[in-house]
Amino acid sequence: MIAILLVDDHAVVRAGYRALLAKQPDLQVIAEAADAAEAYRKYRQQPADLVITDISLPGSSGLELVARLRQLQVDARILVFSMHQNPLFAEQALRAGALGYVTKSSQPEELLRAVREVSAGRHALSADIAQAMALEMLGDGSSALRSLTVREFEILRLLVAGHSVEAIAANLHISPKTVCNCHYLIKRKLGVGSDIELTRLAIQWQVLDLLELAGG
Repeated sequence: MIAILLVDDHAVVRAGYRALLAKQPDLQVIAEAADAAEAYRKYRQQPADLVITDISLPGSSGLELVARLRQLQVDARILVFSMHQNPLFAEQALRAGALGYVTKSSQPEELLRAVREVSAGRHALSADIAQAMALEMLGDGSSALRSLTVREFEILRLLVAGHSVEAIAANLHISPKTVCNCHYLIKRKLGVGSDIELTRLAIQWQVLDLLELAGG
């Protein structure tokens, strides 16, 4: 039996995933969490064989959760299940330590296949994200963005979404000074001189869309 920790901030969505997983005789959801902090706490209390997490979570994101769980347990097996079809998000998730990435537009069978692959310690990607990553590697339009570390990518995403330095520091469990230092490094790596240019690049590379910007 594969014990699963399910992480998504929407209760209705978690209920749907739980119902799908419950139909499988070898899968069991042993815990659920609505945000990264709750997921980290529950994993410490009862480590699961597999963590399935979204990227977009209140507070710390799924990327930060992946990195923290891998620091806690080096062989933690994590599958990211996200609406983000941008291959850059998948790259960052894998770099943070996730073994798999499946988009929410995938068929249920594809999610179940990835669950079993990742729980066995193997990598798994949904077909759409695998194709998108392959095409991305052929071009070089966002090569500068791929140079960012997982922490820098997460800070970029939060900065352009309108979060303050203090809020980012609290979410990522780092100091405001570290956020400011990373902010400087991000701009230098991407070759921009202002936050307006950062936001333009984030929209261009689909790290942030206009609806998220308006919401932020």
